Amino acid sequence: MSLSIEKQYHQEKDLWDVKITGEVDIYTSDKMKETLNEMVEEKKSEIQIDCKELSYIDSSGLGVLIGILKKLKEEDKDLVVLNARSNILKLLSITGLDKVFIVREN
Repeated sequence: MSLSIEKQYHQEKDLWDVKITGEVDIYTSDKMKETLNEMVEEKKSEIQIDCKELSYIDSSGLGVLIGILKKLKEEDKDLVVLNARSNILKLLSITGLDKVFIVREN
């Protein structure tokens, strides 16, 4: 499956809204990394990632998210995971990343 990433910056909230559709794996994680890094370079603001349409993420995708969070924390900003499916929530819980990222329903 492919990966689609939609992004929008909200000046008034100093916030990036990102919607990820598809799967993030070894084949698509570079695309996500490139997109998120470009966003952080443009504006180091909180990033909200809507995962409602994200069907799968593997360790390479989680590594990308951790790397982006480290960059955001330099400016005391957060990465928020929204609307994750049960399989993604389970993965975040097993890895302990549900304590690292802000995870919530929208």
